[in-house]
Amino acid sequence: MAYKTLVITNQDSIFQQATKQDHFYKGFSTVDITNEGNNLFDIELIKQDIINHFNTKRGERVMRPEFGSVIWDLIMEPLTDDTTDLLKNDIKNICTADPRVIPTQMDLTEYQDGYLLELTLQVVGTDQSANMRISFNRETGTAIQ
Repeated sequence: MAYKTLVITNQDSIFQQATKQDHFYKGFSTVDITNEGNNLFDIELIKQDIINHFNTKRGERVMRPEFGSVIWDLIMEPLTDDTTDLLKNDIKNICTADPRVIPTQMDLTEYQDGYLLELTLQVVGTDQSANMRISFNRETGTAIQ
């Protein structure tokens, strides 16, 4: 069987740009009741996935004992140098475990009832970045500010 020769008559059509992609990442969440349709896209999806990771206590997930955070084991501890190192390593591991983002800034402070984490995340391959303020409270749990 002979192959056909393809002739391109309009050279400009080769260089037409592809249509812009609306969203890089698509997912859903049943956590945010204000989100109609439960759909999340791009940075909002990534932020929710990272929050879910923080809300999971290390060892809690079946068949994945290394998944989760140690924050809930250390929430009653004062923020000493050793505790700070453990928490910062844990936070760094959680943020770098997600291949979609690179953490560019991380600040952890102690307040009366827990810790406050301020993160800046850069989405890989885009110019999108996001700031997150997450409070880990001994009594009320996690709160996004």
